[in-house]
Amino acid sequence: MRDIDHFIVGGPGAAASRFGEVFDPNSGAVQARVPLGTAETLERAIAAAQTAQPAWAATNPQRRARVMFNFKALVEANMDELARILSSEHGKVIADSKGDIQRGLEVIEFCCGIPHVLKGEYTQGAGPGIDVYSMRQPLGIGAGITPFNFPAMIPMWMFGVAIATGNAFILKPSERDPTVPVRLAELMLEAGAPEGILQVVHGDKEMVDAILDHPAISAVSFVGSSDIAHYVYRRGVEAGKRVQAMGGAKNHGIVMPDADIDQVVKDLSGAAFGSAGERCMALPVVVPVTDKTANELREALLPAIASLRVGVSTDNDAHYGPVVNAAHKQRVENWIQTGVDEGAELVVDGRGFSLQGHEQGFFIGPSLFDHVKPTMKSYQEEIFGPVLQIVRAPDFETALRLPSEHQYGNGVAIFTRNGHAAREFASRVNVGMVGINVPIPVPVAYHSFGGWKRSAFGDINQHGMEGVRFWTKTKTVTQRWPDGSALPKGSEDGGPSRIQDAFVIPTMG
Repeated sequence: MRDIDHFIVGGPGAAASRFGEVFDPNSGAVQARVPLGTAETLERAIAAAQTAQPAWAATNPQRRARVMFNFKALVEANMDELARILSSEHGKVIADSKGDIQRGLEVIEFCCGIPHVLKGEYTQGAGPGIDVYSMRQPLGIGAGITPFNFPAMIPMWMFGVAIATGNAFILKPSERDPTVPVRLAELMLEAGAPEGILQVVHGDKEMVDAILDHPAISAVSFVGSSDIAHYVYRRGVEAGKRVQAMGGAKNHGIVMPDADIDQVVKDLSGAAFGSAGERCMALPVVVPVTDKTANELREALLPAIASLRVGVSTDNDAHYGPVVNAAHKQRVENWIQTGVDEGAELVVDGRGFSLQGHEQGFFIGPSLFDHVKPTMKSYQEEIFGPVLQIVRAPDFETALRLPSEHQYGNGVAIFTRNGHAAREFASRVNVGMVGINVPIPVPVAYHSFGGWKRSAFGDINQHGMEGVRFWTKTKTVTQRWPDGSALPKGSEDGGPSRIQDAFVIPTMG
């Protein structure tokens, strides 16, 4: 069995007393163990970050951008290796793993332009002889606490912008699939980042609390479940930190009567079941408007679901692989039973799925519910598995209210040929990210990612210019350079002028 160490300056330090198990979801076997670090582990990482960060912040943005260019090239060169490792620990198929890495790289591409986005603002002549300018400066040390479902993309969303803007960064990835985050840190060092600028510490709640409480960490970014996101946000803010905490989701897909049903079915097959549904931007709820639309959609979904191939991560023909571990498999199956108990119609039951030769793997077949009601707990909560629920709506207004009134507000999509309906929906729906005939509306890297309501805590979103704002603080300078016409006697040596006129605030001049 292999050990996965922390990636901190000076090595892992004292031997760990506690470990987490890393499974191979395809076989169910334990393949590695990861040390669960302590406050002492974090202290050593912070000491190294404090040593490295001032010089990194003083490095001009163009040189920091070159490190990002190098890092991007190294990740691309190692794409196959990274995808294979990611799939072996998470369970998603290789194509999804490469997509995970690529979406992270898109943020790194944005970071390659950091000299441009760090430019401040300047006003000449804001008052008599007075100019005003602003600059963006790094916070110091940032930290990221990332989930198991995107072990490459989400860390790169965080540390890419943080490091490019001049911060040091400490990453605590999920202990379920920690190897890829460590490899990314190794590649960042190889790309030219100084030791201590990107470090990885492993751990559970003890490590999370240590990060949230440590006074040297100025900002924390988190992605995970909503209850933990709220905890992270509250505790981090109480400790005086800047915090962004992204939580759970229950994304809806509204299907209008004029939608192209064949295209909707193709989109739902990937959005609802891809990556075994373990995505915060998955589309687990479909809302057909009118019973006629619902019946047509249901009939079209059945053969599409039957054709889905569940396989091991390395199966190039598989649409999705196993879920991450046995506990999560049981959790998803429990939610399916809850839906049955609540009275929803289980049209397709994915429980009991077994893959020949991999009977101990964490596989779940696709499931489909119909006649799900908004009062049902299985609708209100995030299932995070390959389960699609049909919630029928009689009209547009009812369909609009469902995602708007749900506790989560991450993403939503509408499928229609009607431009007015799409425009009205996008304007009025109470959700942070909207897709129009786009089932998974994750914004491109130079825009920002973030939901509403219990899907996000904090005021600033991930990546894009929002990310730059999160990982920097603004300093504004008001300056006056007297012309020397009133130099007193004895100051002809060119020393500072001491004009006797009183200073007037520009807005009062």
